[in-house]
Amino acid sequence: MINAIVINNSTVNRATVIATRTQSNEMGVMKAMLIDTLKVKLANGVAHFIFKKKDGSYREAWGTTQSNIASAKTNGRGVSREAFKTTAYFDVEIGEWRSFRWENLVQVF
Repeated sequence: MINAIVINNSTVNRATVIATRTQSNEMGVMKAMLIDTLKVKLANGVAHFIFKKKDGSYREAWGTTQSNIASAKTNGRGVSREAFKTTAYFDVEIGEWRSFRWENLVQVF
């Protein structure tokens, strides 16, 4: 049996950024793949995840990127959060868009 992992350009880019920020290639790949998992969950419904905030505390979040849930708060005129090396999500508890730095993702449920 052969196990294969497919890594696209976005994942490679995230892994490189995270590896640079954490000074660990292993952490870069691991977190980049975790972000891929989160992005699929965000696109398909409400995802439950934890990330480390700028102040060092941890945030347990429930978010989505589904337009049918977040459309009232989406104007589509901004710059993608990917350009800032972060992931954006619509926080379903607060009702606003939030983002976190890639290397700060801790867990996806």
